[in-house]
Order: sequence, then C-alpha cells, then structure tokens
Amino acid sequence: MNVVELLELPALEDQLKRLEPLLVESVVTGDGFLDDVTTHLLAAGGKRLRPVLALATATAGTGEATREDLLGAVAVELVHLASLYHDDVMDEATVRRNVESVNARFGNLVAIVAGDFLLARSAEIAAGLGTEIAGLLAATLGELCRGQVAEVQAAYQVDRSQDDYSTAIAGKTASLMSTSCRIGALTGGLPRQQVEALTSFGRSFGMVFQVRDDILDVVGSEAELGKPAGQDLAEGIYTLPVLLTLVDPVAGPELRPLLGQPLGQPERDKARSIVAESGGIGGSLVVARQYAERAATAALAGAPPRLAASLGTLAHSLVDDLPTG
Repeated sequence: MNVVELLELPALEDQLKRLEPLLVESVVTGDGFLDDVTTHLLAAGGKRLRPVLALATATAGTGEATREDLLGAVAVELVHLASLYHDDVMDEATVRRNVESVNARFGNLVAIVAGDFLLARSAEIAAGLGTEIAGLLAATLGELCRGQVAEVQAAYQVDRSQDDYSTAIAGKTASLMSTSCRIGALTGGLPRQQVEALTSFGRSFGMVFQVRDDILDVVGSEAELGKPAGQDLAEGIYTLPVLLTLVDPVAGPELRPLLGQPLGQPERDKARSIVAESGGIGGSLVVARQYAERAATAALAGAPPRLAASLGTLAHSLVDDLPTG
C-alpha cells in the first residue's frame, strides 16, 4: 500500500524527501554504536504513515511544509519507532520490516534503552513546538502504554471481549494516528473546527488500520507483513478475527482447544487456517468498513475539501484491498 499515491496530494512526495534526513539527524548522536541502534529501523524503511498524516493535515498536501510541520512529523514517527523497539522485546520478535529486529541484533536491554532514547528525542522536539503539542504527545504516550497494558493483561484469554479488544487498539494504535493528524493541523495553523475534525478522522482511521493489520496477521504472508504471519495468535493476542471465530458455532469449538497457550508452528498454522476459513474474516471486514466510513465522515465534516476527499479515499482503501474471507 503506497499511502502517498493513494492520497494524490502532489507535494507530499517532496515533503517526505525533506523528512528523511531530519529523521536521521534527530537520532544521531555521534556515538557510533548508539547511532547504529537508533537508525537500524529507519534504514529499513517503512510506510511513514504517521508522518504522512501529519504532513498531509498540515499542508493539505499542496502547500510548502514549514520546519515546524516537518518536526511535528518527526516527533510522531519517533514515538512509533520507539513502540516497535519495545514491542519486539515483549514479543521476542526476530524480524521487523524484513530485517533483523533491534533486540535480535543488539539484545533486549539495548533495544529497551534505545527505544527510551527515541521517546526522549520525540519529547524534546515536541517541547520546541509549544506546550500544547508537548502536552498532547505526553498524553498520547500514556494512551499507548494503557493500550499495551490492556493487551498484555488479555494475553491467552479465550474469553476476551470485543469491547476489551477495541479499548486496547484505541490506545495502542488509534491514539497516535489521531495525534499525528492533530499535530499536523496545529503546526499548519488550521482553524479549530478543522483541527477537531482531523483529530476525529485520525482516531477512526487508526481503528480501521489496526483491524486491517489483525486481518492480515491471519491471511497475509511473512513477505507482506515484514514479520512472521500468525505471530499474534502464537503469542496469545486474540484479535477481532479470532474473537469472532471463537463465537462461531462451527469453527469456535475447533479453534478453542488450540488456544490459551503458546503455539508451535504446526498449531499456529492450524489455528490460522481455522480463522481464515471461518466467518471471522468477513465479520472483521464489516467492522473495518464501519470505522472507515466514520473516518471519511469525520474528514468531510470539517477538513479542507480536497484533503477530506483524499483522506476518505485512504480510509476506504485500507479495506478495499483485503480478501473478503
């Protein structure tokens, strides 16, 4: 999925080219070892989705991005990178973005401390953008942590509720998407009505993005995901497709005995197959479409017209290219 192409906002590509050196500059200290660690995932690439949202909302994808716009985009991407460093330690992951994960290459302790360093740099940049943005980013970090704790608490719980799932992903994913849009709107000097509309868009967009990711964890390949497929299932993180399968009268009784414990590769493959062939994928797509519609409606309610149309297209595209189950 090429986010810039989907948005069709002509200046975004050049803005992202200006962003990349700033990202590297923000984490390079002159210490060779630390620089290797902090730039490891930056060098591996990525969609840069959160900076794209920040820059798109700041400039409507047409105007010239100011240094403040670019620094706001850097701040949200550093928070995202830090979360990946920490997540991979908790998940004992070995691959991220089709390269060796930071913890696998440098060890857990280094990965944790480097993630903390990225958060510190993000906070420092945000402080330079003013108290509102600094406070917003700090509050978002709290939401990310609460969402992650909720997910850890639910590990291996086959009776996890859909409400618990929604609460967790609202914190761990949607909060930073929403903040990315809000920071862009603030650095871009947009009217308050547009700031609020874009914030609402980001929240719903983050929800559909995570549901999409959870569907792909079941039906996607390792090459597509940049990490092992079925990883959440194996580690006891039961996402919406799994939860819907568990309440399916046919597939549920077959799936439930496999869960509640770590899964080896054969059990992981079997569980993925059961979920993929059940109604869990189709049911998850219904929920994803609902969030996509909410996102598009929020953008149309107050964002600049061209930007609103582009954001609505982006939200729906997250669902349109998924398998129907």
